[in-house]
Amino acid sequence: MTTARVRRVDVPQVMPGGEDFGEPDYVSAFELTAPRARTPEQWARATFEGAPALSRWFLVRGWTLGLGLRLGPRTSPAHVLGWPLTDSGADSATLAARSRLVAARNVVVVDGARVVWVTSVRFHGPLGRVVWAVAAPVHHLAVPFLLGRASRRG
Repeated sequence: MTTARVRRVDVPQVMPGGEDFGEPDYVSAFELTAPRARTPEQWARATFEGAPALSRWFLVRGWTLGLGLRLGPRTSPAHVLGWPLTDSGADSATLAARSRLVAARNVVVVDGARVVWVTSVRFHGPLGRVVWAVAAPVHHLAVPFLLGRASRRG
């Protein structure tokens, strides 16, 4: 059995679901190789909703209290752990949320035997930039960990 590996990669030149987002101030991409066959929405759900309960608690608190993101019901089929599912197709799924500090978007792209998770953030003023500077190191640890964990879980 091949072990899943998550690594940071260059952001794809063309990103789906970004027409209304504008130019991001921050963007990162992580690629998972040797993944299980899932749709992009299933990957998003497995990554966020399939995380351990304590991790989900910390994620939601960080998103809502730290970044101030306005999330929806965590159990709604139109949301992924509270993130509005703004687009879901065969090749990509987009989660987008906003606050007075930032606008954030996660796009999950499935391309053959790989999954790419792209996060884009647009700052609303200097406070948004400062808050994201604190959140970014956590993001750089959480996304690869949770994506890799989702790959290992059936």
